[in-house]
Amino acid sequence: MLIKVLIVVVLLAIIASLGSGLFFLVTDKDGKSKRMANSLTVRIVLSVMLFVLLIVAFQQGLIQPHSALPKQPPAQSEAPAAP
Repeated sequence: MLIKVLIVVVLLAIIASLGSGLFFLVTDKDGKSKRMANSLTVRIVLSVMLFVLLIVAFQQGLIQPHSALPKQPPAQSEAPAAP
């Protein structure tokens, strides 16, 4: 359960970094500020960290993939009635 919370926290941090990059893009008009580039760097590092975290968690068996649609049980065919 802790790994899933950590994944959500990293995703929220990536979204926050994306928002701060947008804010710096709009507000910094002089072009000399490196805040947007720093925000992009943080977002890239967080994304790579999330990717590595997912791979390690999968290899350790902490998370397991599943399909979006539940599997349908195979249809049971009725055997023909004996004469």
